[in-house]
Amino acid sequence: MTTSLRFPLSDSNDDIQDLLMIMRALRDPHNGCPWDQKQNFASIAPYTVEEAYEVADAIARQDYDELRDELGDLLLQVVYHAQMAEEQNHFQFSDVVQSICNKMIRRHPHVFGDDQQLQQGKPDWESFKQQEREQRGDDADSSALAGVPIGLQSMLRAKKLQKKAAQVNFDWSNIDAVLEKLEEEIGELKQAVASGEQDAIEDELGDVLFCAINVSRHSKHDADIALQKASNKFEQRFRSLEQIAEQKQQDLKQMSEEQLDDLWQQAKKINY
Repeated sequence: MTTSLRFPLSDSNDDIQDLLMIMRALRDPHNGCPWDQKQNFASIAPYTVEEAYEVADAIARQDYDELRDELGDLLLQVVYHAQMAEEQNHFQFSDVVQSICNKMIRRHPHVFGDDQQLQQGKPDWESFKQQEREQRGDDADSSALAGVPIGLQSMLRAKKLQKKAAQVNFDWSNIDAVLEKLEEEIGELKQAVASGEQDAIEDELGDVLFCAINVSRHSKHDADIALQKASNKFEQRFRSLEQIAEQKQQDLKQMSEEQLDDLWQQAKKINY
């Protein structure tokens, strides 16, 4: 890599060292980028989450050129957090790499272990995680739900909580029971809407969504994928609806609910 930067890159053809050098330059308190200089863990965290979603989006669209770029953006987020941690004497990037290497070796004794461990096969990851929490001194939380981060995307967090509860037999016996519970929750949401109590509506809406994720878990479908497909289907149908309206020189804003529903039915025939 060649550059005329004031901060020269390494001569070792070590790409990761080049990236670390660029990050140090951006954060340099005297000659760095003003925006990068003032960032902290909290301000960067939303970008980290956003980049992970953009990686997932590139994968969903099978755009591998963009996937390469998005993975680079996500890697930059790791380097960014590691640089800030080093500045505060918490840890360095090399510690991050060593930590994940150690974890992968530790959690895969059926791959990296001795002959006896290889014969035992894949271990119980949940037991491994519990042991790790105890070794870190996190054993104060003995709940079956321990280890589910509050900061997880809400749909994923709900799924993880439900799976952990199911491991100690707190679960519905079959999907019919879950569907019955979903109908019950929808009924309670209707009552809340009728009452007009906003806090009650929010509470009951949350219960409906939580129960819907339970349905996805029992039906062996990923709720996030199902919702993404539903969103894609809606987008396709709505775009068709717009095209139909444009061909008829109709303004959606001026149409009645019945007229819009008629266009929607036409769009559905185009996009099943």
